[in-house]
Amino acid sequence: MFNLINTAHAAGDGISVHLDPVIVTHIAGVPITATLLTVWVTMIVLAVVAYFAGKNPTLVPSKLQNAFEMLIGGAYDYIEGVLEDKERTKTYFPIIMTIFLFVLAMNWMGLVPGVTSIGYWTGHGADLHLTPFFYPPGTDLNITIAFALIAFFTIEVAGIAAMGIWKYGGKFINFRGNSIGQRFLNFAIGLIELMSELARLVAFSFRLFGNIFAGKVLLLVVMFLTTPYILPVPLMAYEMFVGFIQAFIFAILTLYFIKLATEEPH
Repeated sequence: MFNLINTAHAAGDGISVHLDPVIVTHIAGVPITATLLTVWVTMIVLAVVAYFAGKNPTLVPSKLQNAFEMLIGGAYDYIEGVLEDKERTKTYFPIIMTIFLFVLAMNWMGLVPGVTSIGYWTGHGADLHLTPFFYPPGTDLNITIAFALIAFFTIEVAGIAAMGIWKYGGKFINFRGNSIGQRFLNFAIGLIELMSELARLVAFSFRLFGNIFAGKVLLLVVMFLTTPYILPVPLMAYEMFVGFIQAFIFAILTLYFIKLATEEPH
């Protein structure tokens, strides 16, 4: 749906911001975008790191094993403290941690040198432009919506699993009350709750998309107007920090919304 590309013209380099995905090729009629290829590479990188991090654990951990044990153990303890339930922690820790690591790796992968600049040239004359093989996934609203849907359904399933479908649904469709006025008020509050639940899809997807997209535009403009070797370095460090914060916010909001979904309605 949305993306950002750098277009180079035959008459000279230029910047062109487009809100459409960079399609690299088609497989069986299905468009394969540069952002999707980057997501696939991110999955491979995470799988390789997970393999070597979990390979042959020892009682006296190495530096790599110790680092991952601190990361995983600290996150697990924090999630258990929020959910206040050991069984729920065991159930939802894997998906919350996966969301954090995947979004973080995805954001940082978009900053790797060569991403957006390795590809093939298409067009002729003034229409000559570079089609990159890889592009930051967070600049594609399709990708961020996919993560938002995963978080959204996880939250709703957590609520249904904790209270049952009828009791959980009663949080949104509520006609209880001792008077007509109270019933109307409870029904209105339930509708507001339902709208806030659906609004999370927009909040989750557009927050991640907006921050990553804006950061990519900033880097692109700075590299175009200044030397591409010195000034962008602190901006790249800042974008790494932003990528971490966005992954943390995405995961932590999923955690706290799960906490709210599993609480008994008042």
